[in-house]
Amino acid sequence: MIEDGLFDRFPVNAVYAMHNWPAMPAGTVGINRGAMMAAADRITITITGKGGHGAHAYQTIDPVMVAAHIITAVQTIVSRNVRPIDAAVISICAMQAGDLGAMSVVPGEATLVGTVRTFSARVQAQVEQRLNELCSAIATGFGATASIKYERIYPATINTAPEAMFAADVAQALVGAKNVERSMEPSMGAEDFSFMLQKKAGAYLRIGQNVHNGAYLHNSRYDFNDEILPLGAALHAGLIEQGMPLAATRGAQPGKAAATAAS
Repeated sequence: MIEDGLFDRFPVNAVYAMHNWPAMPAGTVGINRGAMMAAADRITITITGKGGHGAHAYQTIDPVMVAAHIITAVQTIVSRNVRPIDAAVISICAMQAGDLGAMSVVPGEATLVGTVRTFSARVQAQVEQRLNELCSAIATGFGATASIKYERIYPATINTAPEAMFAADVAQALVGAKNVERSMEPSMGAEDFSFMLQKKAGAYLRIGQNVHNGAYLHNSRYDFNDEILPLGAALHAGLIEQGMPLAATRGAQPGKAAATAAS
């Protein structure tokens, strides 16, 4: 949408979005002044060794064994390289090597795929550098090679403080102060609304919906609570009403002029 000229065709000062959140009670709203969702990066680690017969493993350079060492070692990046007050997650979620029908064949190559989650560009760059250094060094130590493809898919979703507090005030007018969490804990999940927040000031909110059957987000049994729809609509309408008052002038307060709601 942005590449298609969204903000050129429809100029706005601020953008807002919300996401239903089953961990919060229905009728509540959560937000904070900074990070709401993490950056989501994809990593692909290709390990090249030397295939051969499992009965003569000494004649091979086993990429499966190298992959096992890499899987274990990359978990030390967060615990030993990233500051404890920063946040990062490295998860190796898939591995492919050899053939399940070939029990005695050492493959020549193994591939690992996973994700990295961070909130700051500094930590993101640090993790990428350490992944390259660590994987290459481990592979070299066993006589193999490792190449790392690091893809930055979604940036972190970072609220701007004035717009976040404006949205919290709008929510408070609808549901009351006790039902608005203004220091919402960020999630390591990711959100493509982050691309809009890189271009415009704005805020991303969570609207509580309860869990009906124990199934959370991205579960095939997830049951959306339709009863929160009126509140979500009212919240978007409130952002527009208070962000674009009829009597607005060029001297309107920051964060309250020419706002748009995005869901």
